[in-house]
Amino acid sequence: MYHPTTRLLTILELLQTHPYLSGEALARRLEVEPRTIRRYILMLQEMGMPIEGVRGPGGGYRLRPGFKLPPLLFTEEEATAVVLGLLGTSWLEIGLSPVAVEGALAKVHRVLPLQGRERLQAISSHLILSPHQQDARPDATLLINISEAVQQRQRIAIEYRSHHNEATRRQVEPYGVAGWKGRWYLIGYCCLRQAFRSFRLDRIQSAQFLKETFERQEDFDCQDYVIKRLATVPAKWQIEVEFQTELYIVQHKIPSTYGRLTATPTGVLFQCHYDELSSVARYLVGLNLPFVIHHPPELRQALLQLAENIIQIATMGQEEEHNTLSHSPTRHAIMN
Repeated sequence: MYHPTTRLLTILELLQTHPYLSGEALARRLEVEPRTIRRYILMLQEMGMPIEGVRGPGGGYRLRPGFKLPPLLFTEEEATAVVLGLLGTSWLEIGLSPVAVEGALAKVHRVLPLQGRERLQAISSHLILSPHQQDARPDATLLINISEAVQQRQRIAIEYRSHHNEATRRQVEPYGVAGWKGRWYLIGYCCLRQAFRSFRLDRIQSAQFLKETFERQEDFDCQDYVIKRLATVPAKWQIEVEFQTELYIVQHKIPSTYGRLTATPTGVLFQCHYDELSSVARYLVGLNLPFVIHHPPELRQALLQLAENIIQIATMGQEEEHNTLSHSPTRHAIMN
């Protein structure tokens, strides 16, 4: 994958970006054996690079604090990867400053040759990526601070509000942060429940990063937990709705990841699983397409409740307005 010289430069770049990396982590990123990493580190140290070994489980390396590398140069392929990553921040559902993204894009464009700059300018000017969960976007600072707590094995005291709007105070031993279907989760050991739990970042009302540290369970696989906890948990409701229109019209409205679309003699059958019927009702109405509910019957009640809420909002204050007009002197003069 890499020329040896490129691997040396890559190690320097990684160590400048991360305060600490284990030998195994470097080996995985460069697709080499850990002993090869040790040989590269020794070569860099002999060239005068201030790389220090860090003792601990597995061992690791870091650059001496204060050391800075010269400005980096990107190949066109590397620059494309960076630009696409920056443009994709809206899809990451994180409250990241647009100023920071624009500044980073400007710096990447500045170091490219003219042809590469024009090609990437075409991407950044015409690629539109819109987030799905504007109201559930956690602040980037919270994500960074939690990641640092994971790295330092530092406990977090949080105030957490559940799906049922119940607030609890907990101490969590953080193991990782996971993005799943447009939401971000803190994965960790909950000292209150005495078990591993996942916490949505947008439901964390406050977080205090404690000086108290913890011993990590080395056999805990964070990725495996995420897959078992978030990917395989069945939703409460199985939804079956038939839209009375053409398939291509529904496909323009509903992303393929939202559920299954099947053409029928009378329309398009939409099948999905979801936890909240009220959310499904609002989504279906927002599509502005005629549809028939096949399953579950409770979805009809959710739509009726939504209709009542809309009528209440639309007529709120109408009676007071009518009374005000009926007692208006101008209205009496006109009627007389």
